[in-house]
Amino acid sequence: MTEAPVTGDVTGPAGGTGAAGRPAPGPAPTPSASPSRTSPSDDVIRTRGLTKRFPGGQLAVDSLDLTVPRGSVFGFLGPNGSGKTTTIRMLMGLIAPTSGVAAVLGSPMPQSVATVLPRVGALIEGPALYGFLTGRDNLVRFDAADPTADPRTRRDRVEAALERVGLGAASGKKARAYSLGMKQRLGLASALLRPRELLVLDEPTNGLDPQGMREIRALVREVAAEGTTVFLSSHLLDEIEQVCTHAAVMSRGRLLVQGTVAELAARAQGRLVVRTPDTARAAEVLGAYEVGSLVVEEDRIVGEPAGLAEDGLPKLCAALVEAGVRVHGFGLERGTLEDAFVALTGEGFDVAG
Repeated sequence: MTEAPVTGDVTGPAGGTGAAGRPAPGPAPTPSASPSRTSPSDDVIRTRGLTKRFPGGQLAVDSLDLTVPRGSVFGFLGPNGSGKTTTIRMLMGLIAPTSGVAAVLGSPMPQSVATVLPRVGALIEGPALYGFLTGRDNLVRFDAADPTADPRTRRDRVEAALERVGLGAASGKKARAYSLGMKQRLGLASALLRPRELLVLDEPTNGLDPQGMREIRALVREVAAEGTTVFLSSHLLDEIEQVCTHAAVMSRGRLLVQGTVAELAARAQGRLVVRTPDTARAAEVLGAYEVGSLVVEEDRIVGEPAGLAEDGLPKLCAALVEAGVRVHGFGLERGTLEDAFVALTGEGFDVAG
């Protein structure tokens, strides 16, 4: 099933539907229950049992219970195909869930799209742009389609958004001449035309070079510091670990775990790192002390100290020295989000793309 991309908060060109536009045609959902309106709520997104099964039996999202705290930068993490974009499209009211319920900004979705989506900025599955218009005119068109936008200040909003994403100098070029990264920036600019309570970004650094990725990450931090909750889906662990306060891990349509980034990383066991030019001899000693999963590099060895007793580290360091190993560094490195993901799923994962 192919789904059209969504960007900003307006109706886009043919093939694209804006986040504040109407959901794609289809049967109305028939959830067994509906989340009640809360005022105010500490959670900007809350789902219970949210499920999407496409025609033909493909189960894209399976009984998702997700909670996104207000004020957080929430990383929605998982490999491509894990159900992240399908979840976002249900949250934005663009497709109907098969079962389960979702609330965004305290109101049930998709029943409340007309009142909720004007408070949300979104970039989903890449920007839907008018290729024959300039970057600036695309934003003017997007802003004009927002019934709550003041036309008297439209140009100021557009110029500010272009500068914010680094497209001021390229704003007069036709969108069809933009690179993938420039198109991604323009889509992000459309989501930032006006202050929003919630900013939903689906793979926002897709197509950007390393410098562009750093700039977008800095922009996400800036938006969050202004009080906007940011919901950011990504398949890049670095992206989540560097900018997010909270995260959830998806795999094959199911939610594996959610919490603060620090809590998730803490689930992973720390790694023992020994820096030494005598790696072969050090490996023998570490093996004798039941340090497992040894990885020998040029001037260091990394292993899992699961077999060590509580007081084993000082004894191990002494044993290395007694064996004639020149120890230049010795200690535990904290677990990372990558370690936690591998521990949870047994799978490898993209770190930086």
